[in-house]
Amino acid sequence: MELTSLIVRGLVIFTVFAVTLLIATYSTLAERKIAGFLQDRLGPDRAGPFGILQPLADAVKLFFKEEFIPSHANKWLFIVGPSLAMLTALMSSAVIPFGNEFSIDGQLIPVQGITVNIGLLYIFGVVSLGVYGLMIGGWASNNKFSLLGAIRAASQNISYELAMGMSIIAVLMLAGSLDLRQIVIDQQDNVWNVVRQPLGCVIFITCAFAECNRTPFDLPECEQELVGGYHTEYGSMKLGLYLFSEYINMFVSSAVIATLYFGGYDVPYLSTLGLDKNIETIIGIVALFGKIFFFIFFFMWVRWTLPRFRYDQLMNLGWKSLIPLAILNLILTGGGILAWEHFTK
Repeated sequence: MELTSLIVRGLVIFTVFAVTLLIATYSTLAERKIAGFLQDRLGPDRAGPFGILQPLADAVKLFFKEEFIPSHANKWLFIVGPSLAMLTALMSSAVIPFGNEFSIDGQLIPVQGITVNIGLLYIFGVVSLGVYGLMIGGWASNNKFSLLGAIRAASQNISYELAMGMSIIAVLMLAGSLDLRQIVIDQQDNVWNVVRQPLGCVIFITCAFAECNRTPFDLPECEQELVGGYHTEYGSMKLGLYLFSEYINMFVSSAVIATLYFGGYDVPYLSTLGLDKNIETIIGIVALFGKIFFFIFFFMWVRWTLPRFRYDQLMNLGWKSLIPLAILNLILTGGGILAWEHFTK
């Protein structure tokens, strides 16, 4: 029985990673199609019907490009940088509950790679390690533009992680748990956190853009100033790992936003229809991925709509606006909880 449970758990983890990679792969095509639409052009349409084989063509091109390591670069760290960025991006999707539970022969199988009661803390720990991949790559390149891009990435990520962390504390105060599944259950029992935490939601989404280095927060790879930023010296698949990890981070960020503030796999009033538990789980999975795809589209829409910030504007927004707003949100949330407990006694 334990062996069967282990095999099932392994299959769930494999499926989570496979779906993450597949969505991130086709997010590259979606981005180019959306960019084409917003700029009144077609976008890629030559590789396969409607361009659906374009991600495969890009992968083949990157794999067969010439491998090049600068003569003055640190060879091993030059390779470790993009590998670490990709590893941390993939690891963060393991604790996200993509659905409720399937009941098969009396055994409950959660649609979640790893079930832990500190899931949110795990995600923050893994995401904070991702900056090391950028720092190592920028420093190992032995290029001043790469190093400046890496320093920008580190300062930007650290600054916005503070505001993001404080915005999440308010959610934890309401749910009373670090477990992402419990946070979803709390929203099922009450209302979605976007209603209870509108300010925290806006802060978190803004910080998610900065954490993913997406426009208008893509200062670490600003072409006009830094040639290409921390991956200036990279080519072939090592450059591909850096670029691909950005899309995985975008998928994970969208999943976390949907889970924390938009009910996750919750569909209002679904439980009142009297459907089979497995059917409810499937509907919940579809609903969650619908929310995720919306936020991925939102990331891309903003990228092709807003211009890039100046670096001083970027840091001022993080330290002088978002952090004070996150502290204010904490105070308001704490006061609201105390007032609710007082009036419901």
